[in-house]
Amino acid sequence: MLKQRKIELLAPAKNLECGIAAVDHGADAVYIGAPKFGARAAAGNSLEDLTELVNYAHIYNVRVYVTLNTLLYESELEETEKLIWSLYNIGVDALIIQDMGITALNLPPIPLHASTQMDNRTPEKVKFLADAGFKQVVLARELSLEEIKQIHDTTPVPLEVFVHGALCVSYSGQCYISEACYGRSANRGACAQFCRLPFSLIDANGKQLVRDKHLLSLKDLNQSEQLERLLDAGVSSLKIEGRLKEVSYVKNVTAAYRKKLDTLFKKRVEYVRASSGTCHYSFTPQLDKSFSRGFTNYFLAGRSQDIHSFDTPKSLGEEMGRVKEARSNCIVVAGVKSFNNGDGMCYLDEQGHLQGFRINKVEGNKLFLQEAIRIAPKTTLYRNYDQEFERLLSRKSSERKIQVGIVLTENSQGFSLSLTDEDDNNVTLSFPREKELAKSPQEDNLKKQLSKLGNTPFEATRVDVDFTSNWFIPASLLSDWRRMAVDKLLACRRIVYRRELALFKPTTHPYPEVVLSYLGNVGNSLATTFYQTHGVQQVVPAYEVNHQENVPLMFCKHCLRFSMGWCVKHGGRRMDTTLYLQATNGKRFRLEFDCKACQMKVYAD
Repeated sequence: MLKQRKIELLAPAKNLECGIAAVDHGADAVYIGAPKFGARAAAGNSLEDLTELVNYAHIYNVRVYVTLNTLLYESELEETEKLIWSLYNIGVDALIIQDMGITALNLPPIPLHASTQMDNRTPEKVKFLADAGFKQVVLARELSLEEIKQIHDTTPVPLEVFVHGALCVSYSGQCYISEACYGRSANRGACAQFCRLPFSLIDANGKQLVRDKHLLSLKDLNQSEQLERLLDAGVSSLKIEGRLKEVSYVKNVTAAYRKKLDTLFKKRVEYVRASSGTCHYSFTPQLDKSFSRGFTNYFLAGRSQDIHSFDTPKSLGEEMGRVKEARSNCIVVAGVKSFNNGDGMCYLDEQGHLQGFRINKVEGNKLFLQEAIRIAPKTTLYRNYDQEFERLLSRKSSERKIQVGIVLTENSQGFSLSLTDEDDNNVTLSFPREKELAKSPQEDNLKKQLSKLGNTPFEATRVDVDFTSNWFIPASLLSDWRRMAVDKLLACRRIVYRRELALFKPTTHPYPEVVLSYLGNVGNSLATTFYQTHGVQQVVPAYEVNHQENVPLMFCKHCLRFSMGWCVKHGGRRMDTTLYLQATNGKRFRLEFDCKACQMKVYAD
């Protein structure tokens, strides 16, 4: 018998509205911030909103994961413990954490997932986490398919990978430059987006090699064409980045990946979706219509040139064509895509700077503007705001329906109404009523009335009427029976929902390292004790606790030597000089290249 593996599409939620949209548009799980201690400090949510999301999601067997993935200080441990119990009591399915101090708290039996902030990129590290009791591990974004497969072959723990959205240039959990420069720790949810700033690249003699480019800014991840390969490598959870994104982004991207996966599951029956219901969309998902800096597969197939976005850290959107002619207040475009009045457009000028304008009126391939702009012929135009598409997404754009079969039968006292959903949950209600023969055929009308499930989470795929005679039942009474049966089935689904329970138990198996530097992000005594219990002989405090001098502040797989053609390992010319990034305020950052590890490090100069 073919063994099936459940595959989870994991969508982000900034707030309750985004969370419900993620469920409606096909997510199998949603991750969202708690009131505090999430790695996006600007995306906290109240317990009341989280409760509402949990109750809604569980109807569709969709799980809700809450992020508590910041480094914790000693003074925050007690508050964190109380918050965890509150989250457990409202039905949250799992916590995504970074700080090992959490494992030593008095925890309820709630599963813990290892955040990508733990820097999970080796088989040894992931196996350690699995043996420690973590129920799911979020891998580093920089891994190749082969590296993911090696990890999967080492341990059966479910693996979660990012498949879409913004990329951090430094390994997650290993970036300290925001804390060093601004006192805003990325490990505490307050990243200052240093990597999106413009820099000049200069050599040891002060010679400017590149001027004012966004040299640390990466394109956005898009693995929508690589899903089958990821699943074959052992991935079980496909994660969309975006806990600061607006609801239209969540709708479009979640729907796009849902449709891709559903198509894949028809071909590969060993993979099945992890939740219930079918989505009916009122729009066609299109990934390049949502925020993106251009797309990349990053390092999934090894190192490539397409990963960076040096010209701008802002969204380009979809390519629309090239400028054929520019007139005083009109641009003629050579292209096949249609424009809308009110569309937002952008382009890179002759200096490589991003410029933008709004379309006032469209006549075929002529775009009329409110004011004249200077734009060179053959310039590529991008649309980063599609007026019509956003209008579609601003309304209800999807319904998620659970399939249900309905059977109306007679019994000795009256009638019985049974509902059976796609997960084989069944409810049967009996209604005493004296039987009365109808004057005209009733079966078609009875089926029509019973199938009217309206705004409920259900849709009827089959309605049967099993009568010995042509009995009459008033439409209003039948509607009442249907409503009561639906309420009963909803209650049944909530009761039978299976929340995974997992009590975190102490272990003593050895950690892969015996010395833990500031890169371990240890900010409290419980985390220190955890590592010592697992054989670590020296634990250095986190950078946020004690700023170390002359240490790397970023660890990047993105390498400027490679990007500039100066990597001899990849056939480039040798560049034997120290390189620096210089910010527009004159501050310099020294680059160090660890070619053995294929890694670029950034230091404060």
